[in-house]
Amino acid sequence: MRPARSSSTEASNKAMGGLIPGHLLCSGNSAGHEMSTKRSQVTEETLQADSEADSISLELRKPDGTLVTFTADFKKDVKIFRALILGELEKGQSQFQALCFVTRLHHNEIIPSEAMAKLRQKNPRAVRQAEEVRAPEQLHMDIAVNFSQGALLSPHLHNVCAEATDAIYTHQEDVRFWLEQGVDSSVFEALPKTMEQAELPHCRQVGDHGKPCACHYSLSLAWYPCMLKYCHSRERPAPYKCGIRSCQKSYSFDFYVPQRQLCLWDEDL
Repeated sequence: MRPARSSSTEASNKAMGGLIPGHLLCSGNSAGHEMSTKRSQVTEETLQADSEADSISLELRKPDGTLVTFTADFKKDVKIFRALILGELEKGQSQFQALCFVTRLHHNEIIPSEAMAKLRQKNPRAVRQAEEVRAPEQLHMDIAVNFSQGALLSPHLHNVCAEATDAIYTHQEDVRFWLEQGVDSSVFEALPKTMEQAELPHCRQVGDHGKPCACHYSLSLAWYPCMLKYCHSRERPAPYKCGIRSCQKSYSFDFYVPQRQLCLWDEDL
């Protein structure tokens, strides 16, 4: 997919809500879809921590112009991934398409918001390389999130996924956990079962843009603080915090779309 004209970029920036403080330049290996060779690229990220809300957000722009937002809500054990995918105006596509993927936030996946808020950069323009590349996750997103009830799952969902009201996905395993935590079942809606029965073709195999299919989308967090480091000293009786460990992690999502035209990036696979 080629980036759309500048008007698309401006629309996406507006939807993104503007940049936030805490810029980072990160270098990581990124594999193109179905490409065996990897290339190194530099990604600019912005990070923000809100210790009062106990949340963290990270935003980055992919090489194709897509804006990716990652939000970690520690209070609700929720992770939100949002992608604003630029359309190709010359093909009659809209300026951008929004997707949201909501998954469970596990303990020790990322450093606490309080620790993130205390991070300081000595050299903001230095290119950082993640110390650890964590195993990629591939998730089958078989449940839709009801946007009108989304605040019951996380108060951040209304703001982060405002452009993706009909394209917010999660999966059954995480839904069971949230229901056990007291989240109301009205937040979730089952998607058609055809994907589970392997009857639904992949979107890249469907020529008719009006037919349903199984869509695939991937994203990567090139650099994020995943663990706190502890040091030992003769002057201190107990270990003390003395830094962070950085990680890189990729995610792949498979999900149902009612029309092939809602998954046009599969043309580039």
